[in-house]
Amino acid sequence: MESIWVMLNSPFAQKLLIAGSWLVIFIIITYVLQAPINKFSLDQGMRYRSNKIFSYIRYLGSVIIILVYSTQLTSFAIFWGATGAGIAFSLQEVIASIAGWAAISAGNFYRPGDRVQLGGMRGDVIDIGFIRTKLMEIGEWIEADLHTGRIVLIANSYVFKEPVLNYSSSFPFLWDEIKIPVRHGSDFQLAKEIFYRVTEEVTAEQIEKARQSWKEITKNFVMEQVQIAPQVTMRITDNWLEFTIRYIVDYKQRRKTRDILHTLILEQIEKVADQISIASTTIAIVEFPRLSVNQNPNKES
Repeated sequence: MESIWVMLNSPFAQKLLIAGSWLVIFIIITYVLQAPINKFSLDQGMRYRSNKIFSYIRYLGSVIIILVYSTQLTSFAIFWGATGAGIAFSLQEVIASIAGWAAISAGNFYRPGDRVQLGGMRGDVIDIGFIRTKLMEIGEWIEADLHTGRIVLIANSYVFKEPVLNYSSSFPFLWDEIKIPVRHGSDFQLAKEIFYRVTEEVTAEQIEKARQSWKEITKNFVMEQVQIAPQVTMRITDNWLEFTIRYIVDYKQRRKTRDILHTLILEQIEKVADQISIASTTIAIVEFPRLSVNQNPNKES
């Protein structure tokens, strides 16, 4: 008992206690300051950013306190110096992920809310941590860009190993296409006019936003002028006239826009059903071969 008391009264133990006390007080203060924002803020983005800022402050403050007292805790400094090389080797993937976090934060690879493809997975970024990025997965067994419900954790070090595809950073629009087969003999000029008019009406608002967004990114990058307005092209096949409708759409509105386009196009075609017909796969038998039937097989020919 006496030896424990002597140990607690040693200069080393007192310095360690002071450092630990300051660390606890600092962490409590940050949580007290953070609580009102989480409780009263209605903006989810603000709550997320404030939580991240306070977590970074806690990490940074803890490191500063440890560094301030590490000059006094000589034995700890010697210990960490001796084992630093071994830790760096065994935790090289962790260190690479922390470096990846720094690159993501400084280089604006992506941010929470962006839709990305990272490490072979596609999804919406819901959190960027020191070690891993969390995605709400899209695709897989679900058609179109809808969420599967799975949260995927990907090491930040992947930003150094594989391409990062960002669907929503500087230009949050995509070019999409739908194909519509029309029967031979239909009024193809009228069909082309209907497809273009409907597509232009549905995507008018998105076209204007896309034009403004494209002007902004051309200020920072060397990019050629592109066709923002819808395009309707036709290809003749053996079975039908294949129309391809190309249009620009917000990356979060692909499925919804496709549904609206298909619905309105069908409604317009029904109004001119005597001039335009939607085609489907058919098999036409042009001619039967002649058959020779012998009704009396026992009779010699």
